[in-house]
Amino acid sequence: MPNVSWPEIFQALLDTVIMVGGAFIFTVLLALPLGVLMYLTASGNLHSNAWLYRVMSLVINIIRSVPFIILLITVLPLTALLTGTTLGVRGALPPMVIAAVPFLARLVEIALREVDKGLIESGQAMAATTWQCIRHILLPEARPALIAAATVTAIALIDYTAMAGVVGGGGLGDLAVRYGYQRFQTDVMVVTVILLILIVQLIQFAGDKVVLHYTRRR
Repeated sequence: MPNVSWPEIFQALLDTVIMVGGAFIFTVLLALPLGVLMYLTASGNLHSNAWLYRVMSLVINIIRSVPFIILLITVLPLTALLTGTTLGVRGALPPMVIAAVPFLARLVEIALREVDKGLIESGQAMAATTWQCIRHILLPEARPALIAAATVTAIALIDYTAMAGVVGGGGLGDLAVRYGYQRFQTDVMVVTVILLILIVQLIQFAGDKVVLHYTRRR
């Protein structure tokens, strides 16, 4: 592999991990309450509000319908405003979060829908508040599905980092584009693809293990 610079590969790998980790944290912090709110305001639930639910659902569907590479370019001015740059790790984080939050929020809503409504009714019969129902019934009961949703989202974020490389987003995707594609260095492309596959497999394995652990405890 004459074209492979291992220090550069390891730096790109570190940048990818930082991008995925940072975007994942922000995504969970934003998407979890949004998904819970969507569940609560859906028809027949604790705080049914058809107008609010439709507005949130419409916005989420619009963002999800835009291909990430187009979204990445569209939000470049916002990215520059928030981070001061559109390149590198910092430049990739805002569009990744914007794309991932609606995706995970919808998965959270779906996971909460699977919780037996009889449990919620039992909690209400015991004078539990909405927050208590969320904390002690909804989230614990939906935990395996929520972890599975988070795993899928983390893998999607890895896909986003690869696409962010097209506009100089940094990480393995950027390395694959600049060297593997533009300079026809096949060995660099092979190494970056193998590393991305390994990261995905590791995340999926860890996610499956955690889901299995909490499923057995139920």
